[in-house]
Amino acid sequence: MKIKRDWIWGWALIAPALALIFLFTHIPALMTLWGSLFSTPRGRKPSHFVGLANYERLIHDPTFWKVLGNNAIYALGTIPISMALALSMALLVNRPFKGRALARMAYFTPTVLPLIAVANIWLFFYTPGFGLIDQVLGLFGAGQSNFLGNAGTALPAIMVVAIWKEAGFFMIFYLAALQAIPPQLAEAAKIEGAGPWTIFRRITLPLLMPTTLFVSINAVINAFRLVDHIFILTGGGPDNASSLLLYYIYETSFRFWDTAYGATLSVVLLALMCLLAIGQFFFFDRKVHYK
Repeated sequence: MKIKRDWIWGWALIAPALALIFLFTHIPALMTLWGSLFSTPRGRKPSHFVGLANYERLIHDPTFWKVLGNNAIYALGTIPISMALALSMALLVNRPFKGRALARMAYFTPTVLPLIAVANIWLFFYTPGFGLIDQVLGLFGAGQSNFLGNAGTALPAIMVVAIWKEAGFFMIFYLAALQAIPPQLAEAAKIEGAGPWTIFRRITLPLLMPTTLFVSINAVINAFRLVDHIFILTGGGPDNASSLLLYYIYETSFRFWDTAYGATLSVVLLALMCLLAIGQFFFFDRKVHYK
């Protein structure tokens, strides 16, 4: 009887969270999947069932493959660099030195800034002629540069902004994990003659792997949900050189009002995120625990 009562109380406690998850996550996802099987209503012309026609259109859409490739480059460029930078900063500010609190605040400050504010700050940096970057380069005799207007540099320029914004956020998790590692482990290793690199590779890094898994999941999510920076800095241009998948979904659904095709793109994005999540949990989760 007590087990049954505990079971009821357990479900009662998680029921509000489950209701919110289904209401704002699962049900909209199913509605998006259903909407991708219909056409977009136009004026007095209602939507009608088209089956997989939207997915066939997606396969032959060169813009989709362009932005998907951009997103892959963006993810491969920002995720490892931001994580490595975050770990380096955490290792630095975890050591006692004068001004450590100021250094921690400086590293974390970009994280608390609104995304629109960050984009406008870097828009000033990148502005040709009188932007901060051109002003500094001009001291060395360099000419004007147009990082955001050049197809070869627009996406890397946005990646720099994202790394600057996210590294401080990931640093907090690494710093908390470093402070949770017992100092006796490093002391015992030093007694055995281990150097700093051996201690980091054999003790610190393995104990940080659960945090690394958590940070990597957040980094992957961030890599596929960027809209604000693109909206302010480049608008997806030039010629979709800096457009990412979620921004393409925004343009399709709300600028061109093709909601059915936007739903199709959203389903693809959800499927891609699910595959990445499954890969991270089932293939990497077994390797993140120290043995």
